[in-house]
Amino acid sequence: MSTIWPDISERRLRPELMDDPSLDASEHRRALAGLQRLNAVSGAVRAVWSGLRGAARRAGELTVLDVAAGSGDVAIGLARRARAEGVHVEMHAADLSPVALETAREAAACAGVSLTLHRMDVLRDPMPGEYDAVCCSLFMHHLSESDALGLLYRMRSAARRLVVVSDLERTRMAAVLAYLGSRLLTRSRVVRTDAMLSVAAAFTISEFAELAAEAGLAGVEVQRHFPARFVFVWKRPA
Repeated sequence: MSTIWPDISERRLRPELMDDPSLDASEHRRALAGLQRLNAVSGAVRAVWSGLRGAARRAGELTVLDVAAGSGDVAIGLARRARAEGVHVEMHAADLSPVALETAREAAACAGVSLTLHRMDVLRDPMPGEYDAVCCSLFMHHLSESDALGLLYRMRSAARRLVVVSDLERTRMAAVLAYLGSRLLTRSRVVRTDAMLSVAAAFTISEFAELAAEAGLAGVEVQRHFPARFVFVWKRPA
């Protein structure tokens, strides 16, 4: 398979440069900055907020954990969206990378957002508590089916009300947009390489729906978001 133009006929999971623990810290920061631009243009915050908004507005407040939060741009964006709509969100973010967490800490301070950070392996370590909602943005495609299933179980167990998952949908359009976006919006070699690997590793909606059902997330709501994103929303039965 070419990393420049991936074969999307079936899911192909390969290691991404961003996941390499030996990645140079300065290059890691450049990649995080590039991903922030891609997330901003592609509406990553909007996609996750669409899943949280109804419950947040009904309750007036939510405690939210963003797992595998990277540089915290989605978590910070959610807190700002909630504040703009008059909803109090106590926002937590978890990631394994100390570089990502330090970047998130700095960004939250600059944005005037309160963000509680947790360094943890979201696939292995205990969740830091229970939350009204647990969300995950653009991480599932990094995982094997068994790890994705395990993370869904863990998110469901930690969520009192909602689980929200936003990720890439493996389509030809996703490949075209990933190629163009990663070249127009960043010069990071990590982002440019990983963007195409991510499309090849992404789930289709039907593939992810099967995992969600196996994890006990029955009755999920599925939304499509431009460009080439899906959002799964599971509500805990009353």
